[in-house]
Amino acid sequence: MEVKLLKKGYKKNEQFYDDFINDQLKYKDEYFSGEVVEINEAPDFPIYMGKGSEEEKRLLFLEAFKVLSCSYLHTDRDLHFDELFWHSLLVTEKREYLLENYPQITSNIKEFNNIVLKKFDWESYIYKCVLGAQYINDIVSSEAERLRYYELLVNNLDVYNYIIKYEIFRNDSFLINILDIIDEMDLSKVMKAKITGRDDLGKDERVGRRVIFEFNKSYPIVMAPMMEKEELKEVFLEYLSLYYEVSQLYELV
Repeated sequence: MEVKLLKKGYKKNEQFYDDFINDQLKYKDEYFSGEVVEINEAPDFPIYMGKGSEEEKRLLFLEAFKVLSCSYLHTDRDLHFDELFWHSLLVTEKREYLLENYPQITSNIKEFNNIVLKKFDWESYIYKCVLGAQYINDIVSSEAERLRYYELLVNNLDVYNYIIKYEIFRNDSFLINILDIIDEMDLSKVMKAKITGRDDLGKDERVGRRVIFEFNKSYPIVMAPMMEKEELKEVFLEYLSLYYEVSQLYELV
């Protein structure tokens, strides 16, 4: 399949949006750079999980991880980590899929930009899924184990979001080690818990976010992304103890 690449200037362009909605983009060369990329296949997958129940979101994430793992991750990394590629693919090849699954994009350009043309960073659902699938596939060879890690990632999405928010922690080993520690110590609920009785913190602080914040604050004195799991666990528990009573957990370490 050939994907025509967009040229700069398409974002937040009202005419671009109107032409997409009215199925006119493919007839207007001015939106395209003249460059194309070839990929073997481009199956549909969920690109937005901002609405629905927790179970619905979980299933959408798992579907996205599986599709990306089986297809898009077989392209060059430079391609599947390229914002321009994804935006070009969506508006040229996925129009019907987008309209069927995300009809709210027809209501206004804000919804369209938020779902279809989202900046390709830690807030983008495509980015979250591509990065998570890439990291897990790079380290884990067993399909059953990959599925287990996908579940762990979805069940600890708040922590994952804060890990990939900081560039220094965008590291496959660090992510896997953190997920393993949370899983082994059954800490998912603890990490999601709201911190109370701390007027010095924000109104909606969560335990997991603060633990990752502490890792970030201590870097590079504490080189967490380079640590082996057992060494990392000691530091993890030290930071966790700042926001949660960990005495009952030590017998599990």
